[in-house]
Amino acid sequence: MSSPKTALNNGVIACHTCHNLTKVDINASGPFRCSRCHSKISSRKPNSLNRTWAFLIAATILYIPANIFPIMTVVSFGKENSDTILSGIIYLMGSGQWVIGLVVFFASIFVPVFKIVALSFLALSVHLKLKWKPKTRTLLYRIVEAIGRWSMIDVFMISILIALVKLKALATVEAESGAIAFAAVVILTMLAAMTFDPRLIWDQVEDIRND
Repeated sequence: MSSPKTALNNGVIACHTCHNLTKVDINASGPFRCSRCHSKISSRKPNSLNRTWAFLIAATILYIPANIFPIMTVVSFGKENSDTILSGIIYLMGSGQWVIGLVVFFASIFVPVFKIVALSFLALSVHLKLKWKPKTRTLLYRIVEAIGRWSMIDVFMISILIALVKLKALATVEAESGAIAFAAVVILTMLAAMTFDPRLIWDQVEDIRND
């Protein structure tokens, strides 16, 4: 069977910076530069799977202290109260603030876990050279890439709360180690999504067609 008409087969590489298609000599050693913005371009991201796995493992490890340790401590009228992510969600829902509680749950629990599981599945599928629905897996990657930044909502809420409370001098609010660990998890999962190359999903499909 003839080779599918892909950018790589036609000697064209897409720039990750400006998305311009640049004609290159695939047989050359490189490095290649984008004809528009002159950024470095490559047919596949170097060491994509290794870097993705490294970021995912680090994010998974840090997600444990992010949920065990408190994310903030509030001292008001001599009373000190520390909350983890989960206890904060329970408190918000228990006090009738369901909308805010659901937003925090989505940003702090659902999104990070979904990103870690989804990216692990994608990386594992490429590693095992699975042929299962490449379009679906590519769509899954796009979803992961799009929602990743929303995990920072929780960190932004803590920052705004600290600023407002200090401004009004009503109480003392301090970010705790859990917030630092959670911010690290968000950054690491974003880096994992950035380093994963979805074009690897289609390499196995092309190999099968060429057999």
